[in-house]
Amino acid sequence: MRSPLNSGAAAPDGEAATDAPRISERSAALIAAALALPGILPSHAYAQTAPDEGVVALRYLDYRDWQPGARRMTVRNPSLYALVPLGSSLAFEGSVIYDAMSGASPLYHDTLSGASGLGITDYRTAGDARLTKYIDGNALAFGVAGSYERDYQSRAASFEWRRASADRNTTFAVGVAATRDSIDSANGVARNQHRETYDLLLGVTQVLSGDSLVESSLTWSDGRGYYSDPYKLLDTRPDRRRIFAWLTRYNRYLPGPDATLRVAYRYLDDSFGDRSHMVEAAWVQTLPRGYTLTPTLRYYTQGAADFYRDPPFPEGFVQGEPYTADTRLSAYGAITAGVRLARSFPGGVTADVAFTFYRQRAGWRAGGGGSPGLLEFSARWIEFGLEKRF
Repeated sequence: MRSPLNSGAAAPDGEAATDAPRISERSAALIAAALALPGILPSHAYAQTAPDEGVVALRYLDYRDWQPGARRMTVRNPSLYALVPLGSSLAFEGSVIYDAMSGASPLYHDTLSGASGLGITDYRTAGDARLTKYIDGNALAFGVAGSYERDYQSRAASFEWRRASADRNTTFAVGVAATRDSIDSANGVARNQHRETYDLLLGVTQVLSGDSLVESSLTWSDGRGYYSDPYKLLDTRPDRRRIFAWLTRYNRYLPGPDATLRVAYRYLDDSFGDRSHMVEAAWVQTLPRGYTLTPTLRYYTQGAADFYRDPPFPEGFVQGEPYTADTRLSAYGAITAGVRLARSFPGGVTADVAFTFYRQRAGWRAGGGGSPGLLEFSARWIEFGLEKRF
């Protein structure tokens, strides 16, 4: 699960690949679709002054994925987000999410296989809340979050401090968070299991000119507890996981075409042994009559975990040693392409629709050497959004 400190949009490719602690493949589908997870809110708190207007946003997402010859997961996700100023120095943010998940199980060694007749059907309810106090160029944010499924519960708390320089061109950020997860799998493999994760964030945002800025952050995550996937046969993972991530974003406004270029790079080092890189570019083009068009292209590549074993299953399995055949921890590359069309209306109303397509192949790993024997994986998600500012 992503850290509660990561308020910005993370790359869905990397999250889908490295979020092995979540229960079953349905969770990878959620993360691949870039849904909001516990502790993650839209980022409205970069300025160190209280917002002077509120926001209410409704979103609906439809996600589907498949492999050659097999349709897999379907996720439908309505969500509500609100930002409410509380006077001149206080602001509240909150979101609620409901996921309906269904579909056939993965093609790789899953105990909820279609042949068993169980398949995957579940619901998730999640919520976030954050209160931010603004004091003399400082922003102090306190957050809580919760996520509930029939076999998985997560609770999180976070604190973040941001301080602006005297000229307001530089903002420093420090954040800490704690998450406690409880796992009680439907198949009885994991009963009353737990995991605790602690996160630290250090970041800086620098205005380079009137048209450009850069943001860079380091995140350290240290988790202990149950990390195996009880729905995957023989899956046994270490009981401690440490993740280091470096994320840098650059935004530049171009007055000629009246557009903004956004580029991002992320490096992630996981103690499970897999390392990943993500690069992304987006072009935000202003159009006549209040329209905005934003095409996005992302490339993601990762190595395999130290204890991942290539097919055929269960080759390489040794009793008592870490082992997984979960392809989310294999070596592969992925490309995500998307486009979003938004329109602003009088009265502070904005509506948007977005379409995103994702494809993953072992042969697309940077430098070659992807895991052999993997089927191509594809996904698409469609989003609709409506926002009102007041």
